[in-house]
Amino acid sequence: MTSAMVRLFPPRTPAAVLIAGWGMLGVVALLASALARLTPLAIEPLTTGMTPLQWALYIGWSLFNLYAEGYKGFQKAFVPRSVARAFYLARYPRPLHVALAPLFCMGLFYANRKRLILSWGLVIGVTALVTLVRGLDQPWRGIVDAGVVLGLSYGTVALLIAFFAVLRGRPITVSPQVPDGAPQ
Repeated sequence: MTSAMVRLFPPRTPAAVLIAGWGMLGVVALLASALARLTPLAIEPLTTGMTPLQWALYIGWSLFNLYAEGYKGFQKAFVPRSVARAFYLARYPRPLHVALAPLFCMGLFYANRKRLILSWGLVIGVTALVTLVRGLDQPWRGIVDAGVVLGLSYGTVALLIAFFAVLRGRPITVSPQVPDGAPQ
């Protein structure tokens, strides 16, 4: 079964590191791009002033997202799966998959049905939320974006730490959730 627990020591040859590194670099670049766009909007309310209620929401929402998005969403779910998929791709490279390695690592193609539904559902959901949040005025948009910035920052750091831990020898213990019948 493709979603079974695994304990895999991935290849760390130069070619494997290059392929997995390209996948991770692309994912980090997408996250960094979002951080670069959202950080100024998240900081703006700090410079323009907020009411005590807005301050409470700013801090509370930020802490909630740090936990829910950063720890639960990224560190516990997205990060291990993305790193597993990066090293799966390094073990079983196909030219098109390597070219699209960041999307492969995010589980947007060549994945089992459940992973495809979850990954694409997340992309569509985040896109819808971004569209809604764009319509908010400050400080409300900044309050929402502050939480997102903290969650994305935490997730990006967690992704880099996990990737380098595997390069240093830590085994991969989650399934890459590739299609049934794919080499394991």
